[in-house]
Amino acid sequence: MNILKRRWLQIFVSGIVLLYLLENALVRTGNPNYVPSVIMIGAFLVPVSFTAYLYERMPDWDVPFPSLAACFLWGGVLGTVLAGVFEYRVLLSLGFLPLLGVGLIEEGAKLVVPVAFYLVGRYRSEADGIVLGVATAMGFAALETMGYAFVLLLRSGGNIAVLNTVLLARGLLSPAGHAAWTGLVCSSLWRERLMAGRPVMNRRVVGSFVAAVILHALWDTFNGAGGPAFSGWPFLRLMALLVALVSLALLIRRVREASREKGVSR
Repeated sequence: MNILKRRWLQIFVSGIVLLYLLENALVRTGNPNYVPSVIMIGAFLVPVSFTAYLYERMPDWDVPFPSLAACFLWGGVLGTVLAGVFEYRVLLSLGFLPLLGVGLIEEGAKLVVPVAFYLVGRYRSEADGIVLGVATAMGFAALETMGYAFVLLLRSGGNIAVLNTVLLARGLLSPAGHAAWTGLVCSSLWRERLMAGRPVMNRRVVGSFVAAVILHALWDTFNGAGGPAFSGWPFLRLMALLVALVSLALLIRRVREASREKGVSR
């Protein structure tokens, strides 16, 4: 049974109310004890809500909630740890880290937990692959946003407006970023296995991964040049949003195709 049925909106609205209460208390009292709670809820609000929405959007999921939660938590933590370690080592060895390298490392790190489910082969439909990939990517995005928000809050001298801008921008765009890229790769992995009858690594899977890395690199290029909160030139903001829209459109297309296939197979 889908225990998140018709719950994503409740999660989203409840999160907004809690975030408002925490920020109001922070502003009124100036007590820094509220800061971690504001960052945590602000960073996790959209990723959790989007994961819940997608979970109820697809018909008759085979993936149970514990597996979904494992991808969100374990995939998010392992992904951020592996990406951070590898990026740090590349920085030490090369003195710089090209944005294409960042995309390659992060997209690879996010696949560790979904690929473990893929190899076990318990959840076999393309729809299952998409939800496992998106859950992992949303956990990764939430933890990454927490890190960015904390660093920028320190650099701004405790400016709450800066904190809110970062949480809002990264939160709203996370489904069109990490979720879309990892969802596309997992969609190809599971789809190609269904067609071949066994785990495969063919040109379609590799092509999806390369596309995810390129989209990630383009997003980092335009977003980095325009600032973390889209404070750069209008052209850069438009290009970053174009990358986000293309990424989200590709994910939506795969979700619709997987939904139809899942409905037919049932």
